[in-house]
Amino acid sequence: MNHGWWLAGLLLATGAQADGGKLLATGGASSLEGAAGGGITPWAVIGGYGESGQPGATAFATRVWTGDYRLDAAGVAVAYGNRVEVSYARQRLDMPTLHRLMKLEQDSLSQDIVGAKVRLAGDLIYDRLPQIALGVQYKHQRDFGIPAAVGARHDSDVEGYLGASRLLLGGAFGYNLLINVGLRYSRANEMGLLGFGGDRTDSRQWLKEGSAAVFFNPRWAVGMEYREKPQNLSFTRESDWVDTFVGYFPNKHLSLVLAYAWLGEIATLDDQQGLYLSLQGSY
Repeated sequence: MNHGWWLAGLLLATGAQADGGKLLATGGASSLEGAAGGGITPWAVIGGYGESGQPGATAFATRVWTGDYRLDAAGVAVAYGNRVEVSYARQRLDMPTLHRLMKLEQDSLSQDIVGAKVRLAGDLIYDRLPQIALGVQYKHQRDFGIPAAVGARHDSDVEGYLGASRLLLGGAFGYNLLINVGLRYSRANEMGLLGFGGDRTDSRQWLKEGSAAVFFNPRWAVGMEYREKPQNLSFTRESDWVDTFVGYFPNKHLSLVLAYAWLGEIATLDDQQGLYLSLQGSY
């Protein structure tokens, strides 16, 4: 997945300008699934820095290390008018410990994610309503042998999410505070890397998500995210995800996010936690 880092660099090298437009960092970073927002949850913001009548775009690469897994994700998103965003991401999960313990034929799982998001109402800062967005993601699991063996029912699926975001100027002891809450309608196992649905339940359900970030100045943010997970498979317990992060936004073309993630049990291996690093180029 190292091609993702070259992709981000290529976008930065174009020298595209976004004069004026949105405030620094208000386009968020890129989530693991490609949509604009935090690392493990999307926000209601639209990626890039284009305002009304202007285009925007982002490219990202992310790596997450735990004791037994490594997840790489990379992708791109294009937006228009601070209204609509379309994204693509490829994920690859390397699982050397599980491969050794269970003598699996495969040592990795991967999937493709195509997403779209539209701002329905409100504004992140200036409207009476918070910014409200509706998103949809089509996910295709590319290595379905292992997910099928452990009870997953489908190798692809469509899920939706609804989010609301607000930047409160001076809302945290004089510092700007961003709050995001969301609901996801999904039956994805580990985001879809372990397929969709299972032997316990094959129904989509509403899952809670949320995040908060304090901006100590326009370039630095510290925050926390939470993502609820389903329980579709009987062979393993799927844990909710939590992370704490530091985001650095030196300018409108580059952002860097460093986080520590607590991911719990993944495919029978407990206490998965570790570092998260993401680089995004944007205009």
